[in-house]
Amino acid sequence: MTGAAHTHTLARAHGHHLAYHKHEGGRLPGVIFLGGFNSAMSGQKVTALHAWAARTNHGFVRFDYYGHGQSSGLFQDGTVSLWREDALCVLDALTDGPQVLVGSSMGAWIAALAALARPQRIKALVLIAPALDFTERLLWQRLPDCARHAILHKGVWMRPSAYGPEPYPITRQLIEDGRKHLLLDAEIAIDVPVRILQGMADPDVPWPQALITAERLRSRDVEVELIKAGDHRLSDAPSLARIERMVEGVL
Repeated sequence: MTGAAHTHTLARAHGHHLAYHKHEGGRLPGVIFLGGFNSAMSGQKVTALHAWAARTNHGFVRFDYYGHGQSSGLFQDGTVSLWREDALCVLDALTDGPQVLVGSSMGAWIAALAALARPQRIKALVLIAPALDFTERLLWQRLPDCARHAILHKGVWMRPSAYGPEPYPITRQLIEDGRKHLLLDAEIAIDVPVRILQGMADPDVPWPQALITAERLRSRDVEVELIKAGDHRLSDAPSLARIERMVEGVL
């Protein structure tokens, strides 16, 4: 059902558009899925949640950020600021009433930024392998000197991908813009329920980062579930079932 869903477009500034799929459910809260860095809205987690929304009649929106998937723009021109604005545009233009934000990897950072910007609209957060501050903690601080040199002096470094044959660009603009949105160095003023799912075998987001994220959140209703053999994607059937249960538990 989800694979055949019609793709809509949402107009953005400067002639750009965001591609999205929407299930018009009759039940609130709705659910918005925010994907990861260099990911598209066709992945297993998001399509599984779309199917769940159709079964349970909850509103659901999935979309591609600027420069991702079917949306317009060049990936290398994207920034955290731009992707945050994409998420807020989707929240404001495509949904009504309370929403649960489900953020995967970088999408967890975008979800947290959106929750800070629209606290009255957010019912809860479900964060999967949360990569808050990833441009600094998981990229810049872990890059070899040659990569940092390329970013500083050429403006871009092509990073080999563990998930595809082609490298992808890490730009100076991405790193510097990310520093405007860092959250993990202070309390995060989010008070809604938060559920975190993290694989302990994740090569991209070390599992202690999930605990740091939980500790920084001001909310007292925060739960972290660790999967010892879980990888970064958490797209196997047991993980997908856990994600659905987490979402159902905060509705």
